[in-house]
Amino acid sequence: MTDLTSVRDGPVRRPARHRRPAPVRSGVRAVPLLAQGLVWGGAAGVLAMWWADTASVVGPAGWLTGAGRITGLLAGYACAVLLALMARVPLLDRAVGTDRLARWHAAGGRYTIALVLAHVLLILWGYALTGGRGVVSETSTVVLHYPDMLKATAGFLLFLLTAVLSARVARRRVSYETWHWLHFATYAAIFLAFGHQLANGADFVGHRPAQLAWYALYGGVAALLCWYRFIKPVSAARRHRLRVAEVRAEAPGIVSVYLTGEHLDELRARPGQFFRWRFLTPGLWWAASPYSLSAPANVRCLRITVKAVGAHSAAVARLVPGTRVWAEGPYGGLTPDRARSEKSLLLAGGVGITPLRTLFEALPGDTALIYWARRPQDLALRGELDAIAAGRGARVHYSVSDPAGHTVPLTGPALARHVPDIAERDVYLCGPPGMTDAAVRALRTAGVPPRRIHHEAFAF
Repeated sequence: MTDLTSVRDGPVRRPARHRRPAPVRSGVRAVPLLAQGLVWGGAAGVLAMWWADTASVVGPAGWLTGAGRITGLLAGYACAVLLALMARVPLLDRAVGTDRLARWHAAGGRYTIALVLAHVLLILWGYALTGGRGVVSETSTVVLHYPDMLKATAGFLLFLLTAVLSARVARRRVSYETWHWLHFATYAAIFLAFGHQLANGADFVGHRPAQLAWYALYGGVAALLCWYRFIKPVSAARRHRLRVAEVRAEAPGIVSVYLTGEHLDELRARPGQFFRWRFLTPGLWWAASPYSLSAPANVRCLRITVKAVGAHSAAVARLVPGTRVWAEGPYGGLTPDRARSEKSLLLAGGVGITPLRTLFEALPGDTALIYWARRPQDLALRGELDAIAAGRGARVHYSVSDPAGHTVPLTGPALARHVPDIAERDVYLCGPPGMTDAAVRALRTAGVPPRRIHHEAFAF
């Protein structure tokens, strides 16, 4: 190997002794299962509410109307669950993981849209058969004359718009900023649709306990959203008074932003975590974007490293010192707490080095790093990585595509050649989605158990 692809390759001095990593607590590991159990238990409770209020189902109209009631109840419940998953509750975020919660939210969103569509079609068809009218005529009657149905119709159309623009094909053409604002429309859709559930739902009309349970469900979720999405960020902004201190170029299209503030130790940010940053300057104040810390936090300074991949991230490079900043967090579970052994391997692709740079310094025991980039000049933070490697006797391999001949193939055999004991290590992974998927496949081929592969994705 040349210096380009490997720093401190071959025989290295024994790694400095670090405190043995604390095992992952069984209570923390149980949180995802507990959360899923609560979600499915609530769905069972919703079905039980329908069952208790339904004496019998007779004829096609009865079956269609009953199915419409069930899908409507489940859709209403699912809306509350979707909002709760994205309320940024710290316990859920740390134990389950931000990206895992996002995947649950995305999957739940698809189920919710399907339930909403089924509810609308089934209930209108059932009502039409019951009244002996056509579906179009029945739809007009329901929308124009039933309580709160005009608002519910507007909410339904907003749901459909969000579903269409969130589909995989459309999402590739939508910027993060547009996607971010579009999802605020779901708040409006749920607010508009809420009233018709209690005003028209056969399971709620005249059933005070069911109404109170529904109010408690939505009220509890609203309280979580208000507290963790609005009140806490505003309070933290006033407390910490973050400002941009310096913007420093690290590589082509990549900059580090240094931020100063007050009482930053109270944030308790862990290596590998990220914040959602809102820069209070024209063009940036309206969006809170996730960027990982690229250096360990201290009482006076935080640092993020950002690559220009969209309008928002490109504008970050033009920030001027003194710009006020709001930071929501810390979030994420890609921390040393996940370590199960004294050995670890970090796999970074491009700007994915940012959370792994902090882990490279903080993880205890024998640590190795492989960093992929297109060209040598694209290796951001290389000087710091070299210094960390030298200081703790760690191994770092740089892999670049240009010039040729300095690439570490992202395959199981290649990884095993560079890190022979790879199957015994915890692996922390961060990079573009394609690289992440390929790395997971390679790690499984190399014999790394799934429980030792730790990664979080930030793709929307």
